[in-house]
Amino acid sequence: MTLSIDLIDETNELAEENLRLVEDLLNYAAEQEGVEDGTELSVTFTDNERIREINREYRDKDQPTDVISFALEESGEGEIEIIGEGLPRVLGDIIISVPRAREQAREYGHSFLRELGFLSVHGFLHLLGYDHMTKEDEAEMFGRQKEILDGYGLKR
Repeated sequence: MTLSIDLIDETNELAEENLRLVEDLLNYAAEQEGVEDGTELSVTFTDNERIREINREYRDKDQPTDVISFALEESGEGEIEIIGEGLPRVLGDIIISVPRAREQAREYGHSFLRELGFLSVHGFLHLLGYDHMTKEDEAEMFGRQKEILDGYGLKR
């Protein structure tokens, strides 16, 4: 099971082991979720300023956040789903704030790698259609995140 992941570190702060962890973890999550081999997505690591711009532009929230996902498979009202024969599935983009991940790792008392892994899986599950708008959805999504992180070995 292998995803095609475009990892982009705009901060130039992440070590090779950080990027490898995210790639391995997302492949593990994809396997757990039954995602097709060759499915594509991108993960961009950025700073608070850039993620704040994205949050403001796309979500009308003028503040930095930890992770934002843009799912390409969500069909809006009146949109037609395009199905291509033999084309790889393209999930979308995950954007993670590296400074925010460092802050949250300190706040929650776990490693930066654990936080990076958590944010990656959180964003990935959003790309697959999970959300946390209701208590039931939140319980399902956060339970799934925990199962994936624990199964991979990234416990709190």
